[in-house]
Amino acid sequence: MDKRAPRDGKVLEELGTYDPMVLDTDARVKLNGERVDYWLGVGAQPSEKVAVLIKKYGTNGTHAEANSAAMEKLAQPKAVPERGEPVAKQKTAEEIAAEEAAAKAAEAPAEEAPAEEAPAEGGEEAKTEEATEEKAAE
Repeated sequence: MDKRAPRDGKVLEELGTYDPMVLDTDARVKLNGERVDYWLGVGAQPSEKVAVLIKKYGTNGTHAEANSAAMEKLAQPKAVPERGEPVAKQKTAEEIAAEEAAAKAAEAPAEEAPAEEAPAEGGEEAKTEEATEEKAAE
């Protein structure tokens, strides 16, 4: 950028990019080293932040090797794990039949118990009514 140009003005030449959203710190910066060296050679003055990036990731930068390794790693296709066994296994017909039989067996005693109690209660009520009728008859 030309220092005299507006903030979002015309760009002389794009020398690289910085993406802070990339997880690998060394892969965040992409610089065209040859063009950076050219512009520095003809007298271009980088801003403080850009000077730090050039010092780290430029042609002879302190993190240049790590940057190239990170870029190669980033360029490789992502490994997708193989499809494994399904989490929810489908039941066979035998398993379904066994579960239904177990459910019926669990319901059967519960239904028989109230049926047995009902006549006993009815029998007591009948005895009470008979006793009341006998007292009234006397």
